Amino acid sequence: MVRITGATGLYVIIGDPIAQVLSPTLFNAAFDRLNLDAVLVPLQVGAEHLDQTLRALRDVKNLEGMIVTVPHKIPATARVDRLGPAGRCIGAINAIRIERDGSWTGDNFDGAGCIGALLAAGHSLQGRRALVVGAGGAGSSVAFALAQAGVASLKLCDPDTARVDRLIARLAEHAPGLPVVSGDADPRGFGIVANCTPVGMQPGDPLPIEIDVVDAGTIVVDVILKPEVSPMLLRARERGLVTQTGRAMLEGQVDAVLRFFGDKT
Repeated sequence: MVRITGATGLYVIIGDPIAQVLSPTLFNAAFDRLNLDAVLVPLQVGAEHLDQTLRALRDVKNLEGMIVTVPHKIPATARVDRLGPAGRCIGAINAIRIERDGSWTGDNFDGAGCIGALLAAGHSLQGRRALVVGAGGAGSSVAFALAQAGVASLKLCDPDTARVDRLIARLAEHAPGLPVVSGDADPRGFGIVANCTPVGMQPGDPLPIEIDVVDAGTIVVDVILKPEVSPMLLRARERGLVTQTGRAMLEGQVDAVLRFFGDKT
């Protein structure tokens, strides 16, 4: 049980909306398990107030770090003093470390959490063809992590073709030789298909991927957190396909983010 004192280290998660996030539950449980005097609290901050909020947080002396979620992962890259390797490639961050000199370092662990959870469950990714739907912050991070994990090829699907082109160019720098193409969301012929968009969060949303034509043996991933088992994953399970939830991805990155926060945790 987290007990807050005047000496408690403060961590925040900023996003809009914020009610759906699981990070406070997971990180506060980790702080308690590790016997750390720290707490993570949610802050609902709209996009129009991001700059002024981050400027104000620069003056909070007991702020140790931040988690960044939708819709701030991409714009937050321009508000930190330096970027880690994944953040530089992806162009989006989901964690900010407050250094001892007061400067901010940002990096991205969405993809690391997604792939780490898959590997921990015993799934082999090397040599598989991967389809990633969505080239925003989460999709870019998952694509980067898949490239690092040794997939045979990547296909990216996003209506923002300029965003896809930028991601392909960045991946070419960090994973030279990996075939990366853009195209539609047809999942046939892929060993991994991942929805990295918000589609599925609202009642009545269409399926982001046509599950009925997915090959047997394909791993189906969805990054959304609510509902925990999205309609796409529910349909995939009905077909007997291997699935991974957004919660599994988030749980997979907690330890990585704590290591990033470093000796402050």
